[in-house]
Amino acid sequence: MTEAAPLPHPLPRPLHDALTLTPSDEGLSAHLSGEFSNGPISAPPEAGFPFGGLLAALCAGAMRQGLEIKAPLRSLSVQYLAAAKYGQPIHFRPRLLRGGRNVAYAVVEAGQGSRLTHHAAATYGADAETAQPLSPLSAPPPSLESLKDAPGISGPLAPRFSQHVDYRFDGGPNILGGNEGKPVVERVWMRTRDGAPLDELRLAYLLDALYPPAWTAFKAPPMMTTVDLRYDILADPTPETAPDGWAFFEYRLLDHGLGWSMDEAIAWGADGRPLALARQRRKLL
Repeated sequence: MTEAAPLPHPLPRPLHDALTLTPSDEGLSAHLSGEFSNGPISAPPEAGFPFGGLLAALCAGAMRQGLEIKAPLRSLSVQYLAAAKYGQPIHFRPRLLRGGRNVAYAVVEAGQGSRLTHHAAATYGADAETAQPLSPLSAPPPSLESLKDAPGISGPLAPRFSQHVDYRFDGGPNILGGNEGKPVVERVWMRTRDGAPLDELRLAYLLDALYPPAWTAFKAPPMMTTVDLRYDILADPTPETAPDGWAFFEYRLLDHGLGWSMDEAIAWGADGRPLALARQRRKLL
């Protein structure tokens, strides 16, 4: 594939540090930096909320680390109960509901002080040989090399969390009405800019690392907030399916109305096989 490109400028806070969980009297703790706000780079972090993809990754990491689960993550469902605050630790309290030889079920509550901010549930399960495996094969994505000069996300309106992602759009970005009157779909190669291989935590980060698809359907984007986010991991990324940490993503609007917006994202490996599926429910404000 391609060689990992050098970072154009130092990252304000390494993603590895943001994903680090430290044991404490209240479970596992992480520090929420304003550099992972979903607000624009040109504004203070408080103009947005802590990035949902990072919080989903922290929920998954807290269950794995706190409960010492070894099996691969297969599903993760996160409820965003209240916005967490910057500059103070967030505490995660994981609990094993049932641990078996083939499947384990776990939950985690997260909060700051007495204020509950997130609740998540996860299913873990070991893979096994199947007599007749079947995985729908999509048309292979456009080659990464063919999009080496494609646009990314930049400028003063780019969200702060996007500083930690490399983007190569196929026909985009179409934010602020670029998909008006057309299918509301964004297609893009992505990887985290820390150069690390794609793992379950970075996949959780990337599956949410784009603006809401509805923002491409309107010139004046509607305001919304995430209520719940679900991930299904179909296959663990490998150096072959995610070379140099790259995977191909399709973000699609499913429904918008009655006070809600629903969208999905699919992550594809370089060979066109699905790696993960995300579905997100947002409340229109």
